[in-house]
Amino acid sequence: MDLLSFLTQGNNPMARAAAAGFAADWKVGRAMAGALLCRQGEPDRGEYLLLNGKATLTIGDTEGGLVCVGLFDSPCVITPNLARTRDGDAFATLEITEEALIAQMDTEALTERMLSNEEIRNWANAVLRQEIQRKADREWALASLGGAGRLAWFRTNYPEYENSFAHGLIASFLGMTPVSLSRLRKETRSGGD
Repeated sequence: MDLLSFLTQGNNPMARAAAAGFAADWKVGRAMAGALLCRQGEPDRGEYLLLNGKATLTIGDTEGGLVCVGLFDSPCVITPNLARTRDGDAFATLEITEEALIAQMDTEALTERMLSNEEIRNWANAVLRQEIQRKADREWALASLGGAGRLAWFRTNYPEYENSFAHGLIASFLGMTPVSLSRLRKETRSGGD
């Protein structure tokens, strides 16, 4: 998807005139699978739109394990900088998992554009509200649902992701082991799903 189409369609459409000016502020480029857009613990000043491809957001622990906190399938906004950083440093690693077309902007430049343009401000605020809701929904699912319920929640809220992302990442995203996810998937297949 091209950037102008992304900005004028979808959940938060902007008027074409405003979107055209806003699109000029973004740098668009390709990223290969394995590319890191930000690395946990390092400075991160970017805002990202995933126009094509896939990406993940993971947090590494002190023992070298990874916890998946975000799965992104295009076209989408990647978790805003405000929700990915603390004091300017990334608290997670954002990795491209399938060759992607990315639009990138400095977070301070976006803030300046939001202050000077109401349509951009409304768009960005809607994006942030949606991200907060997504995170709250996942937190609720992790806290209140058992394994089968989490898998059902995932399938409802992230259709097609089960076939698009590594099952180890999905299991981590759902707060379970890969073995548990595999067992639940087998049970739902044999149960008629």
